[in-house]
Amino acid sequence: MSDGQYSPMTYRIAFASLQGMGVDLARKLLDVVGSEQRFFDMNEKELRQLTRGRSKIYRDDYRGECLRRAVLEEAFIGEHGITATYFTDDSYPHRLLEAPDAPAMIYTLGKSDLEGAHVVSVVGTRHATQYGIRFCDTLIGDLAQRLPDLVVVSGLAYGIDIAAHRAALKHGVPTVAVLPRGLNKIYPATHRNDAVAIIKHDGLLLTDYTSQDEVQKSNFLARNRIVAALSDCTVIVESAGSGGALVTASLAMSYNRDVMAVPGRCGDEFSTGCNKLIATNKAALITGADDLMAAMRWEGTNLAPQQLDIFPKLTKEEQAVVDVIRNHGEIHLNALADTLQTPVYKLMSVLVELDCKNVIVTLPGCRYTMI
Repeated sequence: MSDGQYSPMTYRIAFASLQGMGVDLARKLLDVVGSEQRFFDMNEKELRQLTRGRSKIYRDDYRGECLRRAVLEEAFIGEHGITATYFTDDSYPHRLLEAPDAPAMIYTLGKSDLEGAHVVSVVGTRHATQYGIRFCDTLIGDLAQRLPDLVVVSGLAYGIDIAAHRAALKHGVPTVAVLPRGLNKIYPATHRNDAVAIIKHDGLLLTDYTSQDEVQKSNFLARNRIVAALSDCTVIVESAGSGGALVTASLAMSYNRDVMAVPGRCGDEFSTGCNKLIATNKAALITGADDLMAAMRWEGTNLAPQQLDIFPKLTKEEQAVVDVIRNHGEIHLNALADTLQTPVYKLMSVLVELDCKNVIVTLPGCRYTMI
């Protein structure tokens, strides 16, 4: 059908984009068909007879459309310095490859050692409390002191996810953000500056979606399988009785990964899920880095305490922001922008730097307060 007119990468992108395609299905199809190019070169009748398949992925028009989109995607990733890693490549993360529903292709921007010895996923509710945010900061800060090769994985979502990424940035830990859409646009848009900071500080943006894929609700749950599979263990910091964090915990268990949960007070809505995981022996109770290290049997380095910079140097713009936040005690992003007469998009980069310098705390609902 394709007459061999495309590059090997185009065929791989197109093959990986087929509906329902994952590593397990990809292996089975290639065992029968022989190669990605042959899958597209054969006509529909030949494919169906060979594979005995009834799916729409064998239709000539559908495969032709996948190839057309793949040509555009190959141009897009080349133009933007994006790395496309196929499941047969030596550089495909070995932890991810262990999951039968892992994507056949992943797209990454930035650099981070996904093959590192200590990779931890930290996830939780979008409605994080100060308790959850501070726990993320303390846990990742303490682990960073003991595990020089630590990598933190999360989903760049509101709440605990972004708190985990920001804690990693603050403590100099590479962090991987797994996105529910292509790398042509950051979601949520308010975390764009965080995404830039992640790349700048040796982190990585990762997705299995192309720039042309439409954003579906199912993408957000599908993203969780990658978050779970990329890591040695998953820590649930806060969660209600249902939600994406509990889905991630369930997926992690199915991949034989360790799951840990942070306990909370009885009756607290966003501790319900964690307490239930612990009570049903689906997650180990974790109160800090010591518990995680012991559960994983990791022997970390006992580093000497570092001298904290009590009075970090601030730029003129940063000092102006700090003065307003200190005067208000707690302030919303829009009110801060109005007070300073500064556009929100310019203000966000300053706030990210102040968070990394351990000067302010980012609260749920785009609110800020001093440490």
